[in-house]
Order: sequence, then C-alpha cells, then structure tokens
Amino acid sequence: MSQAAITGAPSRYIQGAGCVREAGIHIAKLGNNAFCLGGKRGTASVHDALVASCGEANVHLTFELFAGECCLSEVSRLQTLATAAGATVIVGVGGGKSMDTAKVLANLMELPVVIIPTIASSDAPCTALSVIYTDTGDLAKYEFFPASPNLVLVDTQVICKTPTRFLVAGMGDALATYYEAEACCTSRSKNCHSGMSSLAARCLAKLCRDTLFEYGVAAKHLSDANTTGPALDHVVEANTLLSGVGAESSGVAAAHDIQNGLAVCPESHDYYHGEKVAFGVCAQLLMQDSPQEVIQQEVVAQAVMAADTLGEAYLKSIQ
Repeated sequence: MSQAAITGAPSRYIQGAGCVREAGIHIAKLGNNAFCLGGKRGTASVHDALVASCGEANVHLTFELFAGECCLSEVSRLQTLATAAGATVIVGVGGGKSMDTAKVLANLMELPVVIIPTIASSDAPCTALSVIYTDTGDLAKYEFFPASPNLVLVDTQVICKTPTRFLVAGMGDALATYYEAEACCTSRSKNCHSGMSSLAARCLAKLCRDTLFEYGVAAKHLSDANTTGPALDHVVEANTLLSGVGAESSGVAAAHDIQNGLAVCPESHDYYHGEKVAFGVCAQLLMQDSPQEVIQQEVVAQAVMAADTLGEAYLKSIQ
C-alpha cells in the first residue's frame, strides 16, 4: 500500500472585501456561460455585483434557485436546466448544501466549478467532497471528487453581514482541524485523498488553530458589528482555506465521526455542523487522555468564541 503524501487544494482562492465585484474576469477563464445556483438570501447578497462583473467580462449568467437539499433528485433537476442553458461552468453560491450541490453537478457534467460562499460556517468551499442527503434530509453518503473546486471566491464584505453564529460555527469546525490532523498523523491514518498527510497540510492545520486562538474573539466582535477588519479576514481564511486544505489533506478523526453520529439525532438538528464538531473535539481530547492544559485551552476557546453552542453546553456539564 502506497505511503505517498497527497495534498489537495482549490486551483485558485480569492478573498477580500468586495472581491465578488471582480468575479467575472476569473469566471471567464473557466467558461463564458455560467449556470449559477444558490438559495434566495445567498444569491441576493451577491446578485447585482455578480451580474455586473460577469457582464463586463462577457460571461452569460443563468440563475436558478436551489431547492434546499443536496440530494440526487435536486442534482438531476439542475442538470436538466444547466444542460438546456448550455452551461460551460457551474457556480455555487450560499451555504454548505448549495455549494455541495454545485460540486456534485459540476462533477457529473464534467465542468469546472466556482464556489462563492456567503457564510463562513464550515470548510466546505475548498474541499473535494460533498455530503449527499436523501430527499427527506437523512444522510445518504459522502461523495469524493478527483479535484477541489477550480475557484473559491470569498467576499468578506458579504460574510460580515451574516449572523455571527455562522462564523462561530465555522470556528468550531476549524478548531477540529489541528487535533484531528495530529491524531491521524500519530496513527498513520490516510487522509481524504487516500494518501498520507504532508508537512504542508500539518502546518496549515496548526496555523488554523493558532489563528483562531489569536483572532477568534476579535473576529466575533467585528461580526457582531457587521464590519470587516484584519481579525475577521484571518478567521474567515482559517474557517475556509486553512481548515479545508488542512483537514482534507491531513485526515479527520473522532471529532467528525461524533458529529456524524449526532447528526442522526433529531435533538441535534437545531445545531450547525461546526457546533456539533466542536462538541466532538472535546470528546476526542478526553478519549485521547490529552493533557489537562490542552483540554482547558480548548474549553476556554469554545466558551469565549462559541457561546450557546452544543459544545459549550457539554463543557458546562463536565466542569
């Protein structure tokens, strides 16, 4: 069995305040007929800027509202529409499920895919996988793709206008990256690309954790004020790029497995993915018999950054 290290990442990652206004010139390098899918709120937050920038770049845009579930029937519906529109590139706008659907659709149609997240609640934008559900919302499977998205474009001016809970949930998801990476490295486990973790992936995982510890609180305050700033920029990058590449190329462990288990419990459905992962991180550290100072550091980080989450409720119960 090969012990080669495999690292995956988006072909291009662009982040900045107002950068969606430049989307057209980047999309044009991938195709001149874009089929854009997304939820109502997510699409509305970037619609005008996207139309203007694509118009300037001579990229035709077709918008279609995402029905809300990343399931095979929705993918089939969108494929029919995208084919009829003559799409040469797929654009996914919004949250995790719309982005995952865009990745499935692009892979099925063998087209490049552009991801424009409008919230920073998970590391889904940069990953080469999608979570597929049944029509009724039950977890069906994880689908892995040959490559990560061709372009990920993150407009922090859009991100900062969304509820802070999304950003904090993303921190919970990203906090797992380092601890799961170390667990996988110690156990010599394969990553999501069926390879070993590289030094680069482990460094990104550590930088992800360090960034959250240093800037998480300040980023939360900026998000509460609906404004951008260096701290918010750093945390959005940690939630999206550092976590996405670091986790997928290092591997996942108990924290995400616990999240998967919680996801089937109806009582957990009011909590976001990252909030359940944060709970899983604490459980994983306890399972590993981690040093008390490591557990306490994680307790403090979550208590400060992720108030009113499942993870904090659990932490309160064990203190």
